[in-house]
Amino acid sequence: MENDSEETNNSLGGNGPVLRKQKGETEDDTPKKLGNAENSKPEFVGLERKLGLFSGISLIVGTMIGSGIFASPRYVMENSGSHMLGGNGPVLSKENGKAEDNTPEKLGNAENSKSGFVGLERKLGLVSGICLIIGTMIGSGIFASPRFVMENSGSVGLTLIVWSLCGVLAMFGALSYAELGTMIPLSGAEYAYLLHAFGPLPAFLFSWTAVIVLKPSLVAIICLAFGAYVIEPIFPGCGDRADLQPIVKLLAAIAIGIILFVNCASVKWASRMQNVFTIFKMVAIVMLIITGVVRLGQGFTESFGNSFSGTTNRIGVIGFAFYNGLWAYDGWDLPLSIMIGIPLVSVCYVLVNIAYLTVLSPAEILTSSAVAVTLADRLYGVMALVIPIFVASSTFGAANGSAFSGGRLVFAAAREGHMPKFLAMVHTKRHTPLPAMLFTSIIAWIMLLPDSSSFETLINYFSFAAWVFYGVTVSALIWLRYQKPLVERPYRVSHVVRQPIERLLTVPILIPLIVVLASIYLVIAPFYEAPLESLYCVVFILAAKGTYQLQKVFHVAFPESETEMISS
Repeated sequence: MENDSEETNNSLGGNGPVLRKQKGETEDDTPKKLGNAENSKPEFVGLERKLGLFSGISLIVGTMIGSGIFASPRYVMENSGSHMLGGNGPVLSKENGKAEDNTPEKLGNAENSKSGFVGLERKLGLVSGICLIIGTMIGSGIFASPRFVMENSGSVGLTLIVWSLCGVLAMFGALSYAELGTMIPLSGAEYAYLLHAFGPLPAFLFSWTAVIVLKPSLVAIICLAFGAYVIEPIFPGCGDRADLQPIVKLLAAIAIGIILFVNCASVKWASRMQNVFTIFKMVAIVMLIITGVVRLGQGFTESFGNSFSGTTNRIGVIGFAFYNGLWAYDGWDLPLSIMIGIPLVSVCYVLVNIAYLTVLSPAEILTSSAVAVTLADRLYGVMALVIPIFVASSTFGAANGSAFSGGRLVFAAAREGHMPKFLAMVHTKRHTPLPAMLFTSIIAWIMLLPDSSSFETLINYFSFAAWVFYGVTVSALIWLRYQKPLVERPYRVSHVVRQPIERLLTVPILIPLIVVLASIYLVIAPFYEAPLESLYCVVFILAAKGTYQLQKVFHVAFPESETEMISS
C-alpha cells in the first residue's frame, strides 16, 4: 500500500496525492494531471472502481431499502398512541482554493492516462450504477422500521401519515440538495456546500461526524437487522429476548467481517454481491405489496377501523417515530433519485405497511421483532422461509452499500487531513481503501458492544446527528439565495415543482424552509424523551471543534470558503 502525501485536495471525493514508491516524491493524482489508474504505470496505486450501472443502482437501492420497513412499524405506533454518491465532480485545487473540473470530458479519462498513480479504481457500468442508486435508497428501513414507527405513533392512522410525510420531507430535502449540487458542482456533497456557505469549521465538523458516527452506525444498525432476520425463523420474537441478543450481535459482527473482506478484496466482488442482493430485496418488496393488494381485495380491513385510536400527543415520541420512518428513506440526498426514485419508494413503503396491517393486527406488529417474518409465517405456509431469506439478503446488501461508501468517505477525509494519513493508504494490487474500510468496520463493531446497543437506540443516535447536518446544509441554500442571488443555478427548487403545486408554494424558498424547520423539530423534540442520548451526540459534535483547533499539529491545510467557480 502507498500513503497519500501531505498535499491535499479540498473535496471529499476522488483520489488524493500519493507518494511515488521509488523516490517518495509527492505527486497529485487528480485526473487533470494523472488521469485514471486503470492503464497507468505500476508506480502509483489507487482505489479500484469496478461498479457498473447495475451494480451502482444496486448499491444505492440496496442501501436505502434494507430492513427498516420490515422491522420499524411497531415503534412508530407504540410511542404515538394512535419514519451524494455519484462519480467525480469538479474539485477544489490546492492553489488558492480554486475550482477545477475533473470530469472526463474536460480532463480526460484516467483509464487511458499515461501517467500512473495509485488510486481508487472506477469500474461502475450502467447496470451497476442503477443498482448502486437503488441499493442506497432502499436499505434496511422498510423491513426493520415499521414496528418502531408504529410503536412511537400509537395508532395505525398516524403511522401511515408519518410514512407519507417522511416521503414528502425526503422529496423536499432532495430538491434542496439538487439545487445546491448544481450551484456548487464540487465533489464532497455536504462538505462542499458547508465549506462554501459557512467556512471550513462546519465542513470539518460534518466530515468528522460522518466518519466517526454516521457511516459506522449505519453499518451497525443494518447488520443488527440482518442478525435479527437470520435468527427470527429459529427463535421467534428474538428481538425482545435479552438472552438472544448476544447471538444477534454475533451475527451482525460476522456480517460486518464478511463485508469488510469482500470490499477489501475486490470492488468487482462487492458490486456483484450488491447486484444479487438488490434483486432479492425487490422480490421481497413485490411479494409483500401483492399480498397487501390481494388481502385488501378480500376485505381484510379490520386493522384500519378506529385508525387514530391511541394516537400520542407527545411531540418527543412523535419525533422518534419520524426518526424511524426517515431512516427508511435515508439516501434521499442522492440527486438521481429525486423525481422518480423517492415517489416510487414512498409508494412502496406505504403499500408494504398496508400489507402488514391486512395480515397482522397493530398489537401483533408491536410484539414482532421481524414483522415481515411474522407475516410470512401467518400466510405463506411452507414458503414462509422465503421472506426471511430475502430480507436478510436485502439487509446484507444494504450494509455492503453503506460500508462501500463509508470506507471511501474515510479515505477522502484522511486525504483532506481530517483523519490520520495512514487511512488514505490504498492496496497496491487490489486498489481498495483497506485501512479506511478496516477503520469503519472497527467502529461499527465497537457500537455493537454496549448492552444498550439496539436497532432503535442506534437509529436515534444516527438520526439526531444526521438531521443536525441535514438542517444546516439546507439552511446553506437559504443563506446563499440571499448572499449570492446572481450565481447561476441550472436547477432551482421552484423549477421542478409543477402546477398546481407551484401555486401553493407562493414563495419558492418555502421548500428548503420546510426542511430546515423539520430538522429543527427532529433535533429538539427528542430531547424531551431521551435527553441523554441526544446530549451524547451534541457533546461529540462540539468536541470535534477541539480536534479542528489541533490542525497545526496534524499539518492540516483547510481550504478557503470561497471558490472562483461559484463566486457571484
